[in-house]
Amino acid sequence: MLEKLMPKSDEFFDDFDAQCSRTVEGARLLHELLSDYRDVPRRVQALKDVEHRGDEVTHAAFNRLHQQFITPFDRTQIHSLLSRIDDVLDLTNAAAARLLYYEIESTRPDAAELARLLVLSTLKVQEVVAALRLIKKPEQILAGCKEIKTLESQADEVLRSGMGRLFKSGVDTLTIIKWKEIYDLIETATDKCQGVANVIEGVVLEHS
Repeated sequence: MLEKLMPKSDEFFDDFDAQCSRTVEGARLLHELLSDYRDVPRRVQALKDVEHRGDEVTHAAFNRLHQQFITPFDRTQIHSLLSRIDDVLDLTNAAAARLLYYEIESTRPDAAELARLLVLSTLKVQEVVAALRLIKKPEQILAGCKEIKTLESQADEVLRSGMGRLFKSGVDTLTIIKWKEIYDLIETATDKCQGVANVIEGVVLEHS
């Protein structure tokens, strides 16, 4: 009888899945924009709309965390996981917004490559987060976390080499400053994906 009165902790996994779905969608929109740079205001707004929907999921999940007695794993870990996934989408949206605010007229290959790596990172995050529902294959989850970290390292390298090319390109200083911020935002989003992986590793090691 008591179990029937308790809320379903599976709802948290639904929240995680919904968050990840929005995050993948946002990363793909950014990559598509940077790969095919046109109709910028409309496409930036589309990503902003995705970010708002992601915020709604995150806020509902935080409310659930405060209200429910039963949780699938440690509350601090749930909070960290929700926050870091949310950060990825926030940073993705911030990078897109800068394209509009700074009146960027054309894209750069390194920005598109960073966005591509972000898409791959968010897809891998989606995969390992979904696998948390059962944690029956901890080795597979941990391998996915390792892949996320590898992608983050690749994004670091693209950022460094991309900045080198930017400084050598002959563009004016203001343009360099604008693009540096955009590059940094996208690369930091991949950092946050690694942060998600770190939380998941902790959960798996404690429950496997």
